[in-house]
Amino acid sequence: MFQGSITAIITPFKNGKFDKDAFANLIEYQIANGTTAIVPCGTTGESATMSHAEHHEVIAFAVEQVRHRIQVIAGTGSNSTSEALDLTIAARDLGADAALLISPYYNKPMQEGIYLHYTTIAQQSKIPLVVYNCPGRTGSTISPDTVARLSEVPGIVAYKDAVGSIDHTSEVISKCGITVLSGNDSMNLPIIAVGGKGSISVLANFAPRANADLCNAALEGRWCEALELHKKYFNLSQTLFIESNPIMVKAACEMMGLCGGEIRMPLTPAADTNRAKLRASMQAVGLVQ
Repeated sequence: MFQGSITAIITPFKNGKFDKDAFANLIEYQIANGTTAIVPCGTTGESATMSHAEHHEVIAFAVEQVRHRIQVIAGTGSNSTSEALDLTIAARDLGADAALLISPYYNKPMQEGIYLHYTTIAQQSKIPLVVYNCPGRTGSTISPDTVARLSEVPGIVAYKDAVGSIDHTSEVISKCGITVLSGNDSMNLPIIAVGGKGSISVLANFAPRANADLCNAALEGRWCEALELHKKYFNLSQTLFIESNPIMVKAACEMMGLCGGEIRMPLTPAADTNRAKLRASMQAVGLVQ
């Protein structure tokens, strides 16, 4: 159902409010440069600092702006199952094609709790779901066995893997047929090489064509071309995470004139030394002067 370069799209803000004009331009930039889907209100979209009304506003705007040209996978995760369910149903009713849900953070449920969390939402929301495993941000890991169990639940269609281990990815792929999508830009090529179908990318916010070309080349077996792109953008992919995401990607988008760099507390703008590192990495691949 999902493959290629999917963008975990940022939410642009202006004077504390959702910047619709900038978001519309970002979406058009994605569509023009090979992106197959966007994820509004994901963690890169600063969902943790957005009200439910803002979630609904951003998702509705994304659906309207996209007009079925690519897919819209709404971020609807929460560490409360009932809250995640409400957000997912709202996204469905607003016209999203699917929902992406981060595994419950902070409260660290056991594997059975994680399984029941996703199963409950899948059964009651009736919209395709993408399971998102990011232990570095949640404090817990969805095991390959649990992913395999979830793959058998009707409505659970894909798995975003930000674990950071090819062994983990390979074990998931060996245990079930769920669509696996890379959740770490530096691992997009390795994950596709072991059977993944694409990536949900931070880098693609401001370098969508590069990420689309890498994913497409790998999926079509043009490995030398994919490897050259992997090597070219590897350092930049790493630099994007020297501060907490999405601090650096917002700075990158601002440097390219795609939107303002405003970010919500408790996150703060990138330190000057890190902005300099980011600019140098972007200059190295020709994105800025």
